[in-house]
Amino acid sequence: MQNKFFEDYETGATRETAGRTITETDIVLHAGQTGDFYPQHMDAEWCKTWEPFRQRVAHGTLIFSVGVGLTAGEINEHAFSYGYDRLRFVKPVFIGDTIRVRVEIKEKRDHAKHDHLGIVTEACQVFNQRGETVLACDHLLLVKRRPAS
Repeated sequence: MQNKFFEDYETGATRETAGRTITETDIVLHAGQTGDFYPQHMDAEWCKTWEPFRQRVAHGTLIFSVGVGLTAGEINEHAFSYGYDRLRFVKPVFIGDTIRVRVEIKEKRDHAKHDHLGIVTEACQVFNQRGETVLACDHLLLVKRRPAS
């Protein structure tokens, strides 16, 4: 467990996750959970005729979910997720691709209504095994400020 207060976050600091290979099972389970059974994700034969990829593509929301999960390895009791901004599905992810995430502290700012909290913005980039960005977003964290001593 790594408990960091708002003051402990340093703009420009980075971390990188381990990799995770996306499987057909991931895609099928995600389709069942979300109801997104579009042929681009589910129909291998149809995809053979589909330009430009000619193969099934993982759901963008699956890659987002797995990417977020990969970054959740560090538990911080002083912070919680406030949401995500600027989410973009940059490139497709295919069955067998391995993704990892690089997180960089992009910005720190005061919370407009609560003096005991700050907002930390993490720039998240999900990469495939070739180092290509497949997803990018900003993760907003609400973080407790260090108590006055």
